[in-house]
Amino acid sequence: MTSLVHHRSGSGAPLVLIHGLGSHWQVWSPVLDDLARHRDVIALDLPGFGDSPLWAPPAGRLPGSVPHLADVVSAFLDDLGLDTPEIAGSSLGGGIALELGRRGRARAVTAFAPVGFWRPPGRAWCSLVVGGGRSLARALAPLLPGVLASPTGRTVFCAPFYGRPRTLPPPDALAGARALAGAPGFPAARAAFRRLTPWSPAALAALAAVPVTIAWGTRDAVLPYRAQSRRARTLLPTARHVPLRGCGHLPFADDPARCVDLLLTARTGG
Repeated sequence: MTSLVHHRSGSGAPLVLIHGLGSHWQVWSPVLDDLARHRDVIALDLPGFGDSPLWAPPAGRLPGSVPHLADVVSAFLDDLGLDTPEIAGSSLGGGIALELGRRGRARAVTAFAPVGFWRPPGRAWCSLVVGGGRSLARALAPLLPGVLASPTGRTVFCAPFYGRPRTLPPPDALAGARALAGAPGFPAARAAFRRLTPWSPAALAALAAVPVTIAWGTRDAVLPYRAQSRRARTLLPTARHVPLRGCGHLPFADDPARCVDLLLTARTGG
């Protein structure tokens, strides 16, 4: 049994949600209730993130890499008796969602600012920004409740991740910062970025048979929109590509209604 801590709610066709580097399943909270009116929603914690335990991968798999984490999620789907659910992911989770779609494990894929459409400078920038956020969260740990209770504090701390950080509920901001600071799986997953092979046409060819949506916040400061979304359009010409105006790297709090709409129309592209 593959034990991943997860939240499950709603009824209908299954929809699996995968968070990004340093995050946890609660990052999807702004959209969960609306999705659960239409889907059997399963939001999971990857191994070493949130409340899921950290395990070593089998021989031949790089710890924290997209292939390793896709293996874990695939086993988790088997445990739940899910063959090809709809799968959505954010950032690292978006890369995992694309990998699972490529393997034939997804009925539809929605990837919010997925990793792997970068060139070396973009990869280094992502590692720097997210690593810097983790270091800051760890350094300020005793002060975080007070800092994030303030709109100014949320603006300073959360601006790399959200387009509208002032409107983020303080409890959500605090939980996200603590998840980033405390994730034991973070070092391995961040290190794996250095050996992540960018997506190629050959690697993505199998996705031509799967409905794919790529959504990107136009104010994304972690995986900047313009260059990386352009590369995604080139490599996935049959996908639905959607700019999320005014949204940051984690658009679920910035524009939850738009994110819900994209997730619910993933199979049809409507």
